[in-house]
Amino acid sequence: MRLVIAECSVDYVGRLKAHLPRATRLLMVKNDGSVLIHSDGGSYKPLNWMSPPATMHVADREELARSTTFELEDDPDIQELWRVQAAKSDDYLLIRVYGVVGELSHDLGVDPGLIKDGVEADLQRLLAEQIEVLGSGYRLVRREYPTAIGPVDILARDSQGAAIAVELKRVGDIDGVEQLTRYLELLNRDPLLSPVKGIFAAQKIKPQARVLAEDRGIRCVSLDYDAMRGVDDVDSRLF
Repeated sequence: MRLVIAECSVDYVGRLKAHLPRATRLLMVKNDGSVLIHSDGGSYKPLNWMSPPATMHVADREELARSTTFELEDDPDIQELWRVQAAKSDDYLLIRVYGVVGELSHDLGVDPGLIKDGVEADLQRLLAEQIEVLGSGYRLVRREYPTAIGPVDILARDSQGAAIAVELKRVGDIDGVEQLTRYLELLNRDPLLSPVKGIFAAQKIKPQARVLAEDRGIRCVSLDYDAMRGVDDVDSRLF
C-alpha cells in the first residue's frame, strides 16, 4: 500500500470524462493495481478511482521534458505525471502531481477479510443451507470464497454447472453492486471458473442498485429472512 499526499489535478478519460482541479489530496495506490483519489471529506468514498486490473506509468519532470508522448504536458509546475491504464478498456486516469507533501509505503500482507455479524452473517449461513432459494438445481461450492481483494460471500453452481458469485447484504445499495462487479472481474480471469455470473441478494434492494446490477447483467434476488429462519409461516399470509 502506497499513500501519497500531494497537490494534484486528476482527469478520468474513457466511457465518461471527469476532472478534479488542482488541490491537495490523498493518492492511494494498492498492491492489486487500483488507484484511488481521496479528499478530506465526503466520507469513505474516493473522488475518483481506477479499479484493477490496471497498470501505472509515472513520468518525472526529466521524462516529460524529453518525451514526445507527453508533449502537451508543458506546465513547468508538474513534477510527475501518473497515467493509470485500465487493462480491459481504453479508460485511464491522468494524475498531474505538482508537489508531494508526504508519502508512506507499507506491505499490509494478506487480509483475512471482513468478519460479518448479525443478520448479514445469518443470511449467508441460511442461504448456504438453502441454496435452492436462488433457483432449482443450484448447489453450494463454498462460503467466503477467497480472492485477492477479499472473500466472495457464496460461490455456487447453477443447474447448468455455471459458476455463480453471490454478494449478500441486508440492504443492497450501489456500493454492494460495485463490490460484486470487482469480484466478477477478478473471478472471470480464472479459466477454471469463467464465465462467472453474479447474483446480488439482499433483504431489501434499493431501486438505483437494482438498475445498476441489471444493467451489468447481475441478477437481483430479494431474501425473506424470517421465512428462511422458519419463523414466518408463508402459507398463512393473507398478502
